[in-house]
Amino acid sequence: MRGTGKGAITKFLLALVCEFPLPHRPQHSKRSDVEKEQTNGGELILTGIPVSQGVAEGRVFVIPKQAPLKIPRFPISEKELPSQIRRLEEAIQKTREQIHKLQQRLTQSLGGTQEARLFDAHLLILDDPTLFEETVQYMKEHRVNVEHALATVAEKFVQAFSEMEDEYMRERAADVRDVTNRVLYNLIHREAGHPPALQDLQEPAIVVAYDLAPSEAATLDRTRVLGLATDQGSTASHVAILARALGIPAVTGLKDATCRLNGGELALLDGYSGQLIINPTPRTRYEYITVQRKWHALEDRFEQLKDLPAVTPDGHRITLSANIESPAEVDLVLQYGAEGVGLFRTEYLFLGRHSLPDEEEQYQAYAEVARRLYPQPVIIRTLDIGGDKMIAFQDVPPERNPFLGWRAIRICLQEREIFRNQVRAILRAGSVGNVKMMYPMVSDLAELIQANNFVQECKAELKAEGIPFRADIEIGVMIEIPSAALQAESLAQQSSFFSIGTNDLIQYTLAVDRTNPRIAHLYKPTHPAVIRLMHEAIQAAHRNGIWAGVCGEAASDPVLIPLLLGLGADELSVSPRLVPQVKYVIRKCPMSEAKALAEFALRCEDSGEILERAQLLLQSIAPELEIYTS
Repeated sequence: MRGTGKGAITKFLLALVCEFPLPHRPQHSKRSDVEKEQTNGGELILTGIPVSQGVAEGRVFVIPKQAPLKIPRFPISEKELPSQIRRLEEAIQKTREQIHKLQQRLTQSLGGTQEARLFDAHLLILDDPTLFEETVQYMKEHRVNVEHALATVAEKFVQAFSEMEDEYMRERAADVRDVTNRVLYNLIHREAGHPPALQDLQEPAIVVAYDLAPSEAATLDRTRVLGLATDQGSTASHVAILARALGIPAVTGLKDATCRLNGGELALLDGYSGQLIINPTPRTRYEYITVQRKWHALEDRFEQLKDLPAVTPDGHRITLSANIESPAEVDLVLQYGAEGVGLFRTEYLFLGRHSLPDEEEQYQAYAEVARRLYPQPVIIRTLDIGGDKMIAFQDVPPERNPFLGWRAIRICLQEREIFRNQVRAILRAGSVGNVKMMYPMVSDLAELIQANNFVQECKAELKAEGIPFRADIEIGVMIEIPSAALQAESLAQQSSFFSIGTNDLIQYTLAVDRTNPRIAHLYKPTHPAVIRLMHEAIQAAHRNGIWAGVCGEAASDPVLIPLLLGLGADELSVSPRLVPQVKYVIRKCPMSEAKALAEFALRCEDSGEILERAQLLLQSIAPELEIYTS
């Protein structure tokens, strides 16, 4: 048999990873130790990974691990081969129709399309000739029926992805299994979809499942599923992403909860700490009722801030922007009171499709966002593919370490036509009057100069063609690599602004993959080296008369917001839904205390001490946010 063709499938699955936000939770929580188990009288506490915020109380409904599908195996003659191939083609087409229906259902239930795009990768798997060709080849070589051939080939793909180091790619094994299972169901004339146990759910309950396939997760009924807990899964799984979209509290990684529970037990599910509490004591129930009441009251207070500025009690003004991925999210920017867009991720236009978006398509998308938010600024980040995101039609050989490889601005500077279409589209959208452009993953001054020179070429082309564009568009640099922070003085002289991407800056500074459970404890936003790099970048920006913002996950962590203010950040850009919460902290934090915290952090050599001081400050200015410091 030929090779599994994993490289081709990999590119299609990478199309799925489109920077769906990870759950925002305090990374410093003292209650989030995975695999922790505690008994207190008759109370049993199981702890996993919190992936969707909220608290649910109800009876447990257990969905055990499903028995594997029984696949028939029988010999076929050469004469039967064409009919077997035809059956495979028909099953694939039927599966394609089913997935389209799933997308439509999800779009209707969520009132949008972003999460429905999760299933674009499923369609791409079906359209990829690799799986089809491998299956046909297996049938020809082994003279066996199509069901057995497909199951055998698919399992090789699933196994290959399951063994990958990257969390996102491991989770994509579930996509391959889900798609191929659907095709197999159709081949043997069985109905795919809900497992029988989920169909039996008649009353609202906390669902505890071994795992849910992506297509099963997409059909969750939020009127009946109060909370969701699974033995398997991670922050990158479909279950996690869809639970957050549906507003269902969820915990994954419980290991063996389905084996230990019978169903019917009273339980509390804590989507903040990752705890599933079985048979909670009256005292525990009372504590959670109190927490829920406090949180609901806080949310009401957050909502009242929509039209108020992000200003500290002593009068220091901060720009509070939103991170978005598509024009569909403009409604959220307006709903939650953000001051424009601090990071418009443009990868959504490129991922999950078979051809490149042309200049006109990109222009229309960028201009739509700019017009709807005018006069608020819209900062468009140029294409940030590579690493865990690769466009499906790129013929890119596998990289041993893609996060240190060919990605972001490196790709754009080599793939000139891709970059040209995007730059021209952004320049044209700039004529609306509020658009800025930003380069990701710049590592040195030469890259910035090369990119800026290319933009000048695009301006000259547009001028010669008589196409309106913004000639004086502001261009900024993302500070995500230590080398960029250390060379910030030179970069600032060639830029209009900085935006610090803390997720990558922390990861690259500390050499830590935060999705790897073995070393996730080493991912420390308060590490002295990280703080000093951010401070150097911000100070270099100010010395050169430009502003500096922060757009990583740290910008929305209540414990870290005062530290960022004290370091001199002029702007924070966060998920639209988190804007009110961040504004609340800013309006509670005197700038004088934020600066004192930053001065302490810049002198301190211990990340734990810095974190503790930051927690104490948040407790003193906003004790009602105790969930972030407990």
